[in-house]
This record gives sequence, structure tokens and C-alpha cells, in this order.
Amino acid sequence: MLNYEPSEIIVSGIGITSAIGQGKSAFISALLEGRHNFSVMKRPGRQVPFNPTYASENRGNSTGFLGAEIDSLQIPESISKKQLRTASFSTKVALATLQEAWLDANLNEVEPTRIGLIVGGSNFQQRELVLTHEKHQNRSQFVQPTYGMSFLDSDLCGLCTEVFNIKGFAYTVGGASASGQVAVINAINAVQSGQVDVCIALGALMDLSYWECQALRSLGAMGSIRYSSEPELACRPFDKNRDGFIFGESCGAVVIQKSDFAKREGVQPYARLKGWAIGMDGNRNPNPSLEGEVGVIKNAIKHSGLVENQIDYINPHGSGSKIGDEIELKAISQCGLNHSFINTTKSITGHGLSAAGIVELIATILQMKAGSLHPCRNLDNPMESEYNWVRQRMVSHSIQNALNVSIGFGGINTAVVLQTV
Repeated sequence: MLNYEPSEIIVSGIGITSAIGQGKSAFISALLEGRHNFSVMKRPGRQVPFNPTYASENRGNSTGFLGAEIDSLQIPESISKKQLRTASFSTKVALATLQEAWLDANLNEVEPTRIGLIVGGSNFQQRELVLTHEKHQNRSQFVQPTYGMSFLDSDLCGLCTEVFNIKGFAYTVGGASASGQVAVINAINAVQSGQVDVCIALGALMDLSYWECQALRSLGAMGSIRYSSEPELACRPFDKNRDGFIFGESCGAVVIQKSDFAKREGVQPYARLKGWAIGMDGNRNPNPSLEGEVGVIKNAIKHSGLVENQIDYINPHGSGSKIGDEIELKAISQCGLNHSFINTTKSITGHGLSAAGIVELIATILQMKAGSLHPCRNLDNPMESEYNWVRQRMVSHSIQNALNVSIGFGGINTAVVLQTV
């Protein structure tokens, strides 16, 4: 018998596409086994084009940007080729991901005007735009007219609402690397207020081009060339030898609704959403704030009605950032959460940027269902020893109350507390 109160906010459907697998089953299997897909990225537009002028400066094809890319994408046959013809890569992945969540929550039984869609992410189609600009730089008059729509983030919303007949509302929210979790919190608020009965939060695939890769590396955020010859070693959150985040293509979708609305055939709630918080640092720059992170963690736990010693698992932001990981551990300690198990989903999937918050929320929920915690890749020398790390092997653990933390450039801090049903 399911144990929840009427009108609680729950997750009733999940969809996931990532470099380690498409679909819930493939994703959790890869997580628990610690299987990765890190390499030098090969998708067109991800490495700086060769320029003989700069060949002597280790440029051109040797930029060596690392990441985890999706090897193959299965798009449901129900989505027409006409609809896909002018869709960006981010949009195609979103459609495939949304289809899984839609069927999982049996949303065909819900009145279309009572369904909302909130997409986490902004400026997430950069690689496609760069390729279009390069292709037509000397013949701009031949750019497809549909480019006038497809360059907009709202095009992803528009096509998703067309394919799935969503007629409540749809919009995007930008929160840098916290975008996915910002979308979740907005979706919770939409359902709680009665604006819609069901709201889908989707973390869009951030389609980086070499321009963003180069800038993020120069900023010191993305990993350097240190591990270019050993990509499998590059992504190492909370390890003393961390070298910045490593990108990972991913997209996640969660269906959010009140528990007393989950009476559709075949719908089984995954988890309660017990508490959540957003807070700003008042700082445009990428450096994290201890005060900001402590604030959202404490506020999310307070909002949940729980106390710190009831949180038995943390899925942190944990990107591998030299400064960010250090600040996050201090925040966890100041919030009295050293006892909680900690692992790092990004160590296996890479950093999905706009999608990260939702992908890691899904990883938490699926670990709840599995009764196991996935290993941390490359956590050979933890920065600090007094935390309850899950290291290179899976750990059996029945999660009761979990905390997800997601942080974004521009001083954006978010936290969500989940509880098993």
C-alpha cells in the first residue's frame, strides 16, 4: 500500500536520455555499474576548426575538449519525420525524453488544458547555431526561413506542445547549471497553486559548441588538457586531483502533480517532493557562495518539515570545480549533514549544465527505487575524509529522505528534498 497524504506533491513520471543510456532502465543500470562514455568529443562543432596559422600553438584539432556524448538516439515512430526535419538536436532529444515521461505518467488521460510544460535552460542550442552560421556565412540569403523560429529556445516548447497536445502553458526558465532544478521548483509551484493539474519539468540538452567549450576552459570552469590522453580519468568531483567539470550530454523530464490526482491507470508515484528553496548570492560572477548554499539547504530542509539528521542521502552539485566542490562540502558540514551518504552522478554522466538538476533528481529517485547508491568514479583521494562517501563500489542503502543541490553561475542556489513513498 502506498504511504502518502492527499494533495502531497509527487513525481509520477520520468524520462531520461544521457550519454550512458536512454530510458530509466538503461540509465540506472549504467549508474549502478559505474559505466561511463567519456572521450574526446567528436560531434561536429565541438572542436575548434583546424587553422594552420595556430597549429604551432597547440590549437586546431588538438583542443581536445572532453565530454560524454550520446551515441545513438531512439526517437518514437509516433513523432513524424516532418516535425523532426527542422528540429534541433536539443529538441529531438527533448521529444524522445518527454515521450518516456508522458507514457510513464499516462498523460493521455489528462485534459490537455490542465497540463503545463516548463523547460529548464536558455541559449541551449549554440552548436546548431554555429554550424548554421558557418554553412551560410557567404550566402546568408539561403538560410532556411524556419531558422527564424528554430534559433529561439521557445521553439523547443512549441514543438513539444504540438507533438503532445499540451495546451496549458509552456515556457523556458534560465538558471545556468541550476536551470533544471529551477524548472522543477516552478513546476511544483504551478501545481500547488492550481494553475494546472500536471506540470512537466524538462531539463534541456545544452548543445555546446567549441566557442562555449573554449570560454569555459579559459574561465577555469571546464577541465583543461591535463587528462586529454586519458578522458576516463578527467571527471573527478570531490577528488584532490579534480581539474574542472567535464561536459555530458543529457536531458531529463519529470511529471509533477498532487498525489490525489494520481488515480490514472498504471500511475505509481515515485517520490514525494517535500521541500525546496531558491536563493541568490547577489553576484554575477561564477564563484560560489558558502552563505548562499547554506541558506538554500537549510531553507529546503525547514520547508520539508524534516530535520537534518533525517536526511540520509545527498546528491550534490559536485561538478569537479576546484573552488565549487570545496565550498559545497563546507556548506554540507555547516548544515550538519556529514552523516549523509554522498555520491556524485556527474562523475558518471558528466555535467549536463541546463539538464543537470533534473538528471540528478532522476538519479536520486531511481536509486530510491533500487535500494542502492551508485559508485563515484575517480574518487581516489577525497578532498576531506570526514564525509560519508560512496566511493568506487555500489552501496546498498534504502533512501528515506534525500537532498538534491544544484548551483548555477550568476549566484543561483537551489535545493530540493525528496522522500520515499
